Amino acid sequence: MEDFKTFFGKYLGAIVGFIVGLLLAIILLCTNLYKFIIGIALVIVCVYFGNYIQQNKENVKEKTKNFIDKL
Repeated sequence: MEDFKTFFGKYLGAIVGFIVGLLLAIILLCTNLYKFIIGIALVIVCVYFGNYIQQNKENVKEKTKNFIDKL
C-alpha cells in the first residue's frame, strides 16, 4: 500500500495530464472542433509571417533574390 501511495504521489501530475489530454482529444475528435483550432492556428502563423516580412523587408528581398538566383 505504501508503494502505491509513493507511486501515486510521484506521478500524480502525469496521471492528471493524461486524463485531461485524453478527454480533450475525445472532445476535439467528436465535435470536429480540431478543424476550427487548425484554422485559428493557420491564421496566427500567417499573421506572424506577415509581420516578420513587413519588419524585415530588405532581408527578405535579399534572401528571396539569392534563392531565385540559385535556381
